[in-house]
Amino acid sequence: MTARSRRRGDELIAERHLDATPERVWTAFTTATGIAAFWGGSHAVVPPESVTVDLRPGGSFALDTLGGRRLRFVYVGIDPPRELVFDEPVTGLRTTVSLRRSPSGTHLTVHQRKLPPELQTAQAADGLASILDALADYLEK
Repeated sequence: MTARSRRRGDELIAERHLDATPERVWTAFTTATGIAAFWGGSHAVVPPESVTVDLRPGGSFALDTLGGRRLRFVYVGIDPPRELVFDEPVTGLRTTVSLRRSPSGTHLTVHQRKLPPELQTAQAADGLASILDALADYLEK
């Protein structure tokens, strides 16, 4: 199964089933090793040494993309292993990661709100879906 994504105005929603427990998915989203392994999806490489994580409300995580720029996000809500909410302070983009246990793993939903105009594209939707597919590949290893 691959990720599905859809756009709705200034929102982007992607979903995917993962053959892993919510706890394993949570760890992937909240550790430097996990973030480096999947964050770039099929369109960017994240050097593992560039990832920093300060997992607490008001804390942040940041990463570099090769050939790209430094990305930084601030944690707004942390409810392990169910929900993670973080903002991108420059644009105001808010991302909510929701994990729901299923009989065969985890149903993952990533909901982004307040997308800046340059991210309200089919390419951005495909990019988010590729990140979730890269996460699935990472969790299979």
